[in-house]
Amino acid sequence: MKKPIVYLIGAGPGDPGLITVRGLRCLGQADVVIYDHLVHQRLVRHARPEAERIDVGPAAPEPLEQEAICYLLAEKALEGKVVARLKWGDPFVFDRGGEEALFLHEHAVPFEVVPGIPAAIGVPAYAGIPITYPGGGDTVTFVRGHEAEHAKKPHVDWSSLCKLGGTVVCYSGPKQLPGILDSMLSHGWSKGEKAALVFNGTLPSQETVQATVGELAELARQPKFKNRAMLIVGRVTGLREHLRWFDVRPLFGKRIVVTRPREQAAELVEALEQLGATVVEAPTIRIVPPEDYAPLDEASATVGQYDWVIFTSTNGVDYFFQRMQAGPTDTRSLAGVRLCAIGPGTADRLTRHGLKVDLVPVEYCAETVVEALRATGDLTGKKFLLPRADIAREWLADELRKSGASVTEVTAYRTVPVETERNSEPDIFRMLLDKQVDVLTFTSASTVRNFVRLYGVDPIADLLHLVAIASIGPVTAEAAQQCGIRTTIMPAEYTIPGLVRAIVDHFEKLEAPS
Repeated sequence: MKKPIVYLIGAGPGDPGLITVRGLRCLGQADVVIYDHLVHQRLVRHARPEAERIDVGPAAPEPLEQEAICYLLAEKALEGKVVARLKWGDPFVFDRGGEEALFLHEHAVPFEVVPGIPAAIGVPAYAGIPITYPGGGDTVTFVRGHEAEHAKKPHVDWSSLCKLGGTVVCYSGPKQLPGILDSMLSHGWSKGEKAALVFNGTLPSQETVQATVGELAELARQPKFKNRAMLIVGRVTGLREHLRWFDVRPLFGKRIVVTRPREQAAELVEALEQLGATVVEAPTIRIVPPEDYAPLDEASATVGQYDWVIFTSTNGVDYFFQRMQAGPTDTRSLAGVRLCAIGPGTADRLTRHGLKVDLVPVEYCAETVVEALRATGDLTGKKFLLPRADIAREWLADELRKSGASVTEVTAYRTVPVETERNSEPDIFRMLLDKQVDVLTFTSASTVRNFVRLYGVDPIADLLHLVAIASIGPVTAEAAQQCGIRTTIMPAEYTIPGLVRAIVDHFEKLEAPS
């Protein structure tokens, strides 16, 4: 039985991959997740599906005062629950984590502090600025500057700080920034001192402005400097042009929409983000179990009677073997049964089950698949099993039957539309209107059809002519074409890694000198 406890977890400064292993493990144990609004939503999804999620903090839709947050933490723990308190950055570095820990101590509530990467450490690193470097000074000073929304600057002995030299790092709000820079200039800093401002640090939308302290003091009063930023002052900022890595990746600054089911989008999303893209998840379908498991259960229990099993997707593989494991048989029943996988991704999923794939057709079209099967021998009288989606087209089964084969089709899973409103978040329709999308990805014909169903054939056809459309393969591209959508990016290998490579190649060709 789990004991109630509150984990005060540092979630890092933005990038969901910067949480510690310990922090992720504690998050996965939680019954309740209470998180700062700035914490990345993908990180919150690592909580158990049944865990309660509560968004708090000044930027939350319904923000709570700090005292209310403290009471909420204690109340949930005293109900016997494990509580994960996700804190932006580190709980004990310019945060209220110390107050929360002391409150829990005073109310005899067990707690544990899981350190995170402070913004003052992570953001400069992502901007390519080492806050210490030989010859860059012997001190690093972190200055508080962002907690309040008023224009009052932090209480700092600026003159003494100037005499230290070294590096100053301050995460400041737009109202404090002009006053901080003015104080530096009036207490000894040279107008020519090197500095940098980093907005949206560690996120794909990160933006870095390099200038002198004097130049930043002027820029900070401009309307566009309205967001919080990390201010870094010191000689080390001059190393950025040599050490920048995050914002020079091939897809940095590109906004890419992923329409794949959220449960299956992780591989594509993470691959695109690792290359610098800003990914907008807008799933158009959900993958759900069949309404009746009986036909799939019977097929998995009697699979040994078939000559071939053809898997057309990773979903078909997953659901088929889930039911096989739940039934009276296991993979030993496949002895003597030949396996065909449509696409290398499907083949890889079968390999993970310890199975050798006998045939992987190079293209996913009826003629190619059947031709590849014929090359293995006469199909007359052969028994084929097709575990597939409920809305899968009949062309493959029809072509096999024309070749004399006996075909059994069973629904392994269902594809259902995601219901959403045009004004929901993310508002893809508005983003398309405002020309804020660089690439729209489709990974199946059903994602295409449901995207069009959500937004309308005519509006989408008009809006997408300026957007690069990335289809994972010819079947998906054909579905897009039928909806008036022209595919501009298609990989040679119809897999997620292949799709990502094709997107990178597309932009490299566009940006290559003519």
